[in-house]
Amino acid sequence: MSEKIAFITGASKGFGYALAKTLAHQGWKLLITARNSAQLLQVKKELSQTSEVLAISGDVRDEIHLLELSEILSQKSWQLDLLVNNASALGPSPMLPLLEHPIEQMHTVLHTNMIAPISLLQKVKTHLKEGAKIINLSSDAAVEAYETWGVYGASKTGLDHMTAILQKENPQFRFYAFDPGDMRTDMHQAAFPQEDISDRPLPEEVALPAALQLIDNELPSGRYSPQSLITEKI
Repeated sequence: MSEKIAFITGASKGFGYALAKTLAHQGWKLLITARNSAQLLQVKKELSQTSEVLAISGDVRDEIHLLELSEILSQKSWQLDLLVNNASALGPSPMLPLLEHPIEQMHTVLHTNMIAPISLLQKVKTHLKEGAKIINLSSDAAVEAYETWGVYGASKTGLDHMTAILQKENPQFRFYAFDPGDMRTDMHQAAFPQEDISDRPLPEEVALPAALQLIDNELPSGRYSPQSLITEKI
């Protein structure tokens, strides 16, 4: 069996880290990125004990950073089986109504969550294997109208729609919009800064097993959540 290679953004913590750790232990080679260079370095050191891991820190809104990521794939002659657009921005914490949302932060959220995944795909498309899977992280806020979640939700709605269009335009790949559900992560805590979120599952408990179903099986392109995957006949 040929080696498998994955590229995961936002891999220094939360769901991205949980997925990277699992894939590394399964023998996948990894390219990982995140904004926090110190955290990313620690993840690289940890996961390099079990697999080959390349790590470059940076912001996915930075076009030079995205070009550097594409360049390292060229240098390594790596062809990707999997690309996971996991890096996301929430916006202000506490979250604010649309008419009070700072416009600059609105630009940041929309760019990070909706534009950057497409820009990254444009730059690494020649490094995708035939049949490669692209997982774009979504949210239930993409389909439900939650007060104060307007900008974040709109960014994920837009990404969902573009994910569906990407599949029509690129049938040689599989595109998944994946809503992981509530998770006990730093981002979820920032969304509810005054609440105890200890009742939410850790990424490893619900979201990760569901995502692995998308990775390990040949499901049709589409939008999935842990709940919808339970009903799939694998």
